[in-house]
Amino acid sequence: MTTPITARAIVAEARDAERKGANMGSIRKILIVDDSATERHMLSDLLTKAGYDVLASDNGEDAIVKARQVKPDLILMDVVMPGLNGFQATRAISRDPVTKSIPVIMCTSKSQETDKIWGLRQGARDYVVKPIDRDELLAKISSLG
Repeated sequence: MTTPITARAIVAEARDAERKGANMGSIRKILIVDDSATERHMLSDLLTKAGYDVLASDNGEDAIVKARQVKPDLILMDVVMPGLNGFQATRAISRDPVTKSIPVIMCTSKSQETDKIWGLRQGARDYVVKPIDRDELLAKISSLG
């Protein structure tokens, strides 16, 4: 015998599907932008072990190109880099119609409140100060997904 389909059953099924989707998170592919090979490796290792697909870039110009081509689910952006710095790259990414929906978390050693405010004004969704706390970073990523 089959259970009759009711509006209540359909709503309950949709809620269950939504909860399962929320638990899985919508962030899968993360672009790390940092001129330090050590930082890129450390973040890549941390995120890969947490189940994310990771891409890397060592400068702001390349980050903009990769963001447009690959369309990652999240970008972790260093600030202090040669050429285009992280603030400039974040501003370009957050204002480009192709990439503006990609959230950016600034990951930097710049710890002043004014730096954080400036980063958020450029379009970053969050700001983390190095050295990166694993649990803090993963919680921030999870909150975006």
